[in-house]
Amino acid sequence: MDDGIGATLRETRSRRKVSLDEVEAATKIRARYLQALENEEWDVLPGGAYTRGFIRTYASYLGLDGDRLAEEYRRSSGPSPGERAPRVEPAATPRDRRRPGRTRTRALAVALVAALIGAAIAIGVVAGGDQTTAPEPTGTKNHGGGTQPAGTTAPTAAGVSVRLAARAEVWVCLVDARGTQLIDGQILEAGGEEGPFRSSSFSVSFGNGEVSLLIDGSEAEIPATSSPIGYRIDAAGKLSQLDEAERPTCA
Repeated sequence: MDDGIGATLRETRSRRKVSLDEVEAATKIRARYLQALENEEWDVLPGGAYTRGFIRTYASYLGLDGDRLAEEYRRSSGPSPGERAPRVEPAATPRDRRRPGRTRTRALAVALVAALIGAAIAIGVVAGGDQTTAPEPTGTKNHGGGTQPAGTTAPTAAGVSVRLAARAEVWVCLVDARGTQLIDGQILEAGGEEGPFRSSSFSVSFGNGEVSLLIDGSEAEIPATSSPIGYRIDAAGKLSQLDEAERPTCA
């Protein structure tokens, strides 16, 4: 492995007079992993796509070409077929600026929601003024045409519930049935919890097996492994292990 990657990261950080603790706070990458990157102690890192994600994030925070350094590592280490590097976005630095497009999109969304609410209120007022029939009894209609008594518990939402609890430091990428990244390549510290999330199915990748996975309140069996591992959870809560190329990477 060429010594250029670690030396480039270390010398750039030193030149910018930034401590490892500051980088850790901004990128959410543990200081020991940052130190391992600078020393090129690759066996300390999760390996493969996860290590490339760390290199890209750290380098980008320092103002370097993160994609180039991650690709240099990939060529040197030899990636597995079909593997893609995850992207863990760094926290904003003082040089960052708010994206105008995103601001305009949010403003349009707020305006649209306000218009829909106003229309709904207007329709309700007109309908209320023309009402001549007696009001419905308290409660809600059931499927048989009767009325469900007030206070009756509504049916639970469809889908399967997932909750995560880290037993030790672990990298997590969790994606729901729509492809939404619910946990987008975050590193959870020991004792950290996420969820519950509900969807008709999930795909999940872990940097190692140091995690407790609860499916509809029941703990699934995750092997104790130091290697990356991934699963699919179907609507029935069944856990199926994914091949390396099938695992989500939150790239």
